[in-house]
Amino acid sequence: QVRMIESGGGSVQSGGSLTLSCAASGDTIEMNCMAWFRQAPGKEREGVASISESGTTQYTNSVRGRFTVSHGSSKNTVYLQMNSLKPEDTAMYYCAADSLTCSSLPLDRSGQGYLLPRPEGLDYWGQGTQVTVSS
Repeated sequence: QVRMIESGGGSVQSGGSLTLSCAASGDTIEMNCMAWFRQAPGKEREGVASISESGTTQYTNSVRGRFTVSHGSSKNTVYLQMNSLKPEDTAMYYCAADSLTCSSLPLDRSGQGYLLPRPEGLDYWGQGTQVTVSS
């Protein structure tokens, strides 16, 4: 059984920074696609960023230039460095992963999250960590 363990959420003021961490634990499965999603109250879950086994990254338009997704010491660990946070970034953030490569998964082919993996394609999910940004 695989568990995705997230940490790093919290409350910050507008313009502040947070770093989210996520690690896959349990059964040894190589994760070839890791991604971050978020869901604000009353809104649909949206893709935020993804990183492939090769290190290729994708971002939704609203965070590009402010957020950075990266691997840790292993490809089963992923970070999301969030800078210049805005109140509209407030949401529950979820880490997700799959053993398939990002390019093999169903991808968003339109909208703000172009080429981000679609949530229904990823097998492993964390329970979420809350990020709150106050103005």
